[in-house]
Amino acid sequence: MRAYTPKDNVQEKSYYTDRFWVAPQVAKSAVSDDAVFTADLEAIKAKFDVLDAYVQVEQMVVVINAKDNYAVLELLKNECEYRQLSEMSAIDWLAQEGKFEIFYQMLSMAKRKRIRIKCKIDEKEAIQSVEKLFRSADWSEREMYDMFGVVVNNHPYMKRILMPDDWEGFPLRKTYPLQGDEFAAWYEVDKIFGKEAREIIGPENRDPARIDRYDTKRFSRLGHEVPFGTDISQGEPDTPLVYQEQEGVFLIDKFDAQKSVVISDRHR
Repeated sequence: MRAYTPKDNVQEKSYYTDRFWVAPQVAKSAVSDDAVFTADLEAIKAKFDVLDAYVQVEQMVVVINAKDNYAVLELLKNECEYRQLSEMSAIDWLAQEGKFEIFYQMLSMAKRKRIRIKCKIDEKEAIQSVEKLFRSADWSEREMYDMFGVVVNNHPYMKRILMPDDWEGFPLRKTYPLQGDEFAAWYEVDKIFGKEAREIIGPENRDPARIDRYDTKRFSRLGHEVPFGTDISQGEPDTPLVYQEQEGVFLIDKFDAQKSVVISDRHR
């Protein structure tokens, strides 16, 4: 039986005590062990400088110069059949190297292979947009700018996508306060009520682990919802739980196997 570990004040403890901790690397293998990856790597090397290349978790990782990011992805799409950009983002290495790592996750349905293209840029350096090659890069590049502060040149609409336009700081940088800073604590109070209401309302609680059953206006306590201003000093009324009707959402049709269509075009 597993030894018991006390759970005292678990909600007050930080799950991650070292935000700069780096996970151990998964084992790497040589690209030459895979014929498909070997041919793809040779196609890249014929036109661009490759700083490093290896296979990790059954996918090839290729490290290139940041200035070649658009051209390399264009080659992979048009000549190597990697026609899907399934993911892209940045990794914060500012504390260790003063750089961001930008990665592009490429997928070839024809070859059933994945390639990850990686490059590094300085904190104040911009990267070329690949939105014209892959529409999926549109929101991903905006999110990268919003969360990390990485500027993307030639993007059609380079604005924040999750945070307000006037937000200060970049929430996914490792130096960003885990519970927000003074700006974050007062942002909504200042915007909605004005700074003169700070003493009346108080700062916003941004600790996701803290739960207070008597907080704010008490309109979202499942099974015990009460209208604003209700006197609960003598107890709380029970609110019956109402579930979705048995037939489901009326705007959504049930799945019918006879009407299903099998898509034969892999690149659709």
